[in-house]
Amino acid sequence: MLRLSLTGDWTLAHAATLLGRLGGLATAGLTGSHLHDGGTREARLDTTSLNRLDTAGALLLVRLYRQLEDQGFSIDWPAPRHEHRSLFNYARGCGEAVTVWPATDSGVAGAVQHLGWLTMFFLREARRFTGFIGEVTETAVMMAFRPRQMRFTSMVHHMEETGLKALPIVGLLSFLIGMVMAYQGASQLQKFGAEIFVVDLIGISVLRELGVLLTAILIAGRSGSAFTAQIGTMKVNEEIAAMRTLGLDPVVVLVLPRMFALMLTLPVLTFFADIMGLVGGALMAWNALGISPDLFFHRLHDAVVLRTFLVGIVKAPVFAALIALVGCYEGLRVKRDAESVGRLTTRSVVQSIFLVIVFDALFSIMFNFLGV
Repeated sequence: MLRLSLTGDWTLAHAATLLGRLGGLATAGLTGSHLHDGGTREARLDTTSLNRLDTAGALLLVRLYRQLEDQGFSIDWPAPRHEHRSLFNYARGCGEAVTVWPATDSGVAGAVQHLGWLTMFFLREARRFTGFIGEVTETAVMMAFRPRQMRFTSMVHHMEETGLKALPIVGLLSFLIGMVMAYQGASQLQKFGAEIFVVDLIGISVLRELGVLLTAILIAGRSGSAFTAQIGTMKVNEEIAAMRTLGLDPVVVLVLPRMFALMLTLPVLTFFADIMGLVGGALMAWNALGISPDLFFHRLHDAVVLRTFLVGIVKAPVFAALIALVGCYEGLRVKRDAESVGRLTTRSVVQSIFLVIVFDALFSIMFNFLGV
């Protein structure tokens, strides 16, 4: 039997040292010399002699416990001291091992070192997300040859949730943005006697950029966060684990219906946002500049071509795929605690909006290069 008697202070101040010792323990192998009669390895964790313990120390102990379990040990862990039980219970409920950031020096060297660790962290996250995109793409291609496995009922449900129920907030915001653009443009163009060009300003900005961008940001906050919270709650309740036990692929059941639903509804929402933005701009131009609706839409017909509208609409499916992928990816990463659901839901909204703006900038560069 392997006997581990843990003593001293297991606190955040000693976490880096303890983490190194646990790594050395793993390197040592914990192998064959501890085999019992039936071929089962046994280990005993004695924590009654611990002096001080905090959350970081408890998480490290649970990490050791799971490490032994992964290597096939049958573990005997006597009841810890009374003052440590709540921390151990909390740590056992956490789904992921503690991440200990290395201690950094102060000053410029410490800042550079911290920047390096952050860079590695973001690169690792980018690699994982790219792998998830590849997995979803591969599954989607396979589904094209097996359409009967597609969850069309679920997709229609999500189309209602992400599209139909989002119409009021998208329409209201676009209407107000159109009014603001008309008012701000009128206040400046009146100085040069060029009030009529406010129609060009509203038409091009709404149809080409603002309609699709504001709609995508709204949907990222409304639907992207909902995807993360829904899938994350299923992860906490172990519904996804049960799904895998039944032989169901979470990508097929949860990710693809949401992604396809959003890719179908976001262009429609963008078109609706464009219409409401133009109506809001027309009403404000009529009120502030005396430009009648007939004159407004006649000028709009001269100032805007079909290409202007298509430049905005073509972005919508891409933004929709990004929002759905980020929301589902973060939802599948949720661990077995409510705090993880809230944290990753917030992260999914921030990442979705960030990626939408980045890809909008890339689209602008590409269209400028193509002369569109």
